[in-house]
Amino acid sequence: MSRLSHTPTKAPAGAGDAATLLKRASARLARARLAYGHGTERPVDDAAALLAHAMGLRRPLEERDLRRTVSPRARQRFQALLDRRIRERIPAVYLTRRCWWAGLPFYVDERVLIPRSPIAELVENQFSPWVDPAAVRRIADLGTGSGCIALACAVYFPKSRVDAVDVDPEALAVARINRQALGLTRRVRLVKSDFFAKLGARRYDIIVSNPPYVGTAEFNGLPPEYAHEPEGALRSGRDGMNAVRVLLRESARHLTDAGVLVVEVGNTETRVRRAFPKLPFVWLSFERGGGGVFLLTAAQLKAALRSGSVG
Repeated sequence: MSRLSHTPTKAPAGAGDAATLLKRASARLARARLAYGHGTERPVDDAAALLAHAMGLRRPLEERDLRRTVSPRARQRFQALLDRRIRERIPAVYLTRRCWWAGLPFYVDERVLIPRSPIAELVENQFSPWVDPAAVRRIADLGTGSGCIALACAVYFPKSRVDAVDVDPEALAVARINRQALGLTRRVRLVKSDFFAKLGARRYDIIVSNPPYVGTAEFNGLPPEYAHEPEGALRSGRDGMNAVRVLLRESARHLTDAGVLVVEVGNTETRVRRAFPKLPFVWLSFERGGGGVFLLTAAQLKAALRSGSVG
């Protein structure tokens, strides 16, 4: 699929064509000095997502769409969406109720965090070189939210079964919508649980999590766009590390011998490094950008527990 990659510098004459609308909307959004990072990184990304939605497209805007004449009704819808994005500081994905992550479409609303984790790249590459994809049979996604990580794992590991775990029933309701839409009801189990509490003695080849990791001071300084996201999916105690501590303490007994733990901690990376200086974290890098994601093996976690490196 050839998706839009830039703001068009040349557009056909006329205010009703998609290229002209996109260019003007991008400039308007740029002047508004909004915050980005909720699945989009630039004004043109927001404008393209809102225009595609207004035009009734169920895919990202593509270069070929820019030559189309946009109907008066679609133009009206587009302007209304732009107005709300600017006036109410609502992230574009919450206005369209749709986003793409790891090459898959997901329904998203204010009950869940907007998918944006760089872990998508890791999933698409089947966690290579850290696991043998052919040997992966069970995966757990802790704090699943929209279900994007769990469901993408099920797609990219077609022989696996996945537990999508979240303590919030509202989040699981959104994950259920996406599970149904992607046809994965037989292979992805939705579990209402606070991390490992309801998982019993289950063991997994991969445990992956994008947990809350924002501290109190950082949370209070976030741009208005973040106020539309569920607070519980962002905040994790005063220092942002409550969830990380649970994962480090409890993951070892839920991993197979060759299993791995993958966790996103974002800007909390420095605090995590300082809090656990003896842990042999592998901090992953991504070709498409992003960071703050670590990997530990089952053996490393067990050794850390024995030595008292994690409390």
